[in-house]
Amino acid sequence: MEALTTSAINVQVDTQDKEKATNILKMLGLNMSTYINMAIKQLIYTEEIPFRVKKPKNNAELLEALEESEVILKELKDGKRKGYDNMEDLIKSLEE
Repeated sequence: MEALTTSAINVQVDTQDKEKATNILKMLGLNMSTYINMAIKQLIYTEEIPFRVKKPKNNAELLEALEESEVILKELKDGKRKGYDNMEDLIKSLEE
């Protein structure tokens, strides 16, 4: 039987995401290395991404921001709010 050789993978991940994932894996009795190896093996075996990739649902904060942006755009269109085409005009207005 041939000896197993390994290679390192260095990946940059958001710190909070890493902590959340590490905690979930710990509850499952796994570590990050094992999980990544499992995902890679499944990719190889199935020749597919081993999980469903989908667009995340909009959260309340995002929906509120989208609603606010619609109000701002309407106010700009109706002349109730001033907009700026360049940074110089914005700074000039702020200094006044």
